[in-house]
Amino acid sequence: MTHAPLPSGPSAAPSAAPASSWRARLRRWVSRETTGGALLIGAAALALLWANSPWRDAYTALSETVVGPASLGPLPLHLDLTLGAWAADGLLAIFFFVVGVELKQEFVAGSLRSPRQAGVPMLAAVGGMAVPALIFAAVVLLAGDDGALHGWAIPTATDIAFALAVLAVFGRGLPVAIRTFLLTLAVVDDLLAIVVIAVFYTADLRVGLLGLALVAVALFAVLVRARRTRWWLLLPVAVVAWVLVHESGVHATIAGVLLGFTVPAIAVHGEAESRTHRFEHTLRPFSQGVALPVFAFFAAGVTFVGGGTEVLGQPVVLAIVLGLVVGKLAGVLGTTALVTRLTPLRLAPGIGVRDLFPVGLLGGIGFTVSLLITELSFPDSTHTDGAKIAVLAASTIAAALAGVALRWDARRARTNDMNLDDLPDDVTDLIGDEKDRLEH
Repeated sequence: MTHAPLPSGPSAAPSAAPASSWRARLRRWVSRETTGGALLIGAAALALLWANSPWRDAYTALSETVVGPASLGPLPLHLDLTLGAWAADGLLAIFFFVVGVELKQEFVAGSLRSPRQAGVPMLAAVGGMAVPALIFAAVVLLAGDDGALHGWAIPTATDIAFALAVLAVFGRGLPVAIRTFLLTLAVVDDLLAIVVIAVFYTADLRVGLLGLALVAVALFAVLVRARRTRWWLLLPVAVVAWVLVHESGVHATIAGVLLGFTVPAIAVHGEAESRTHRFEHTLRPFSQGVALPVFAFFAAGVTFVGGGTEVLGQPVVLAIVLGLVVGKLAGVLGTTALVTRLTPLRLAPGIGVRDLFPVGLLGGIGFTVSLLITELSFPDSTHTDGAKIAVLAASTIAAALAGVALRWDARRARTNDMNLDDLPDDVTDLIGDEKDRLEH
């Protein structure tokens, strides 16, 4: 990348420095976990208010505005999408790219590199997905709404950004190992959610186009490992990969994950830091400050007025609320109890069983991925609206209960062997102090 020469003269340096400092402060502010959660909540609240205001028709018209070419050259591409679809398929692919980069970093050099260290939260993530799915299926089947069964995966997701934001606000003073446990659980949860979307929510698979998409991903992998990364080469290849995945029938967000996995997680070519770190640092402000809020804005606008409250009586609403609030908690706690009692695996130093109560509640904050799976699950607006209402309500309830539980946990005295492994924990890093250190 080339840079334009700086202007000469005595006033050049003073004017450039404040601008650079302003941009750096903005990037740090947007990248904070608390900021990301606030932007998500604000975007969803704005959508709900607008969708239920006298100007709700304008919101609907905006969401359904079609943008895109009918075709590019001789290829008939299905890229005439509504703004809502562009947010779900396009902007959310950027979020999933960042998720893919984070997953790669965790698997290669992070908390997931050691199965023994990550075993408990990884298995807890599996239990935290299985139990909500079973609760959802049981509720809708007992209610006789077999048509809603396709949404079984909705209450299985955890929103990393939202959950970490709540932990950052209410978990100050707790050991940072709790954050690591939640992050590991949420990362595995996201990975499994990606697999679920790819396997269960793919229709009319076109193998040839998917093969071409993998070729584009392979080319991206070569370019991203080169001695110098050039955005003007990487970006077009990434767009081509996204278009091909979109046209193949696989949900387009999978392209973001595949591309993210190709970024090197170990420093190469004598660089000071890994490229996964650099890419995450570069894209997180846009992902957290633009992509996720815009998606939430278009996904959360459910209209209640004019008979819209009828959807609240649907079995799918109760199924999702119970799945996220009760199922996540039961799955995380139950699986952890079984694993620590029946296997040699143990919780990390500094974490006690009581700490998993708020962690289980934080896992019930579905939001982003749950809203995405909702849109993939139901073709009819009735089920979709009910499911979205349930996701928003359940995420709010889980966040509120988690906040109370975190403050309760932080006020209670801690021992030096919280994980009961007969070894001293020697915990020094606390969530609030560590967060402030990382941010500054």
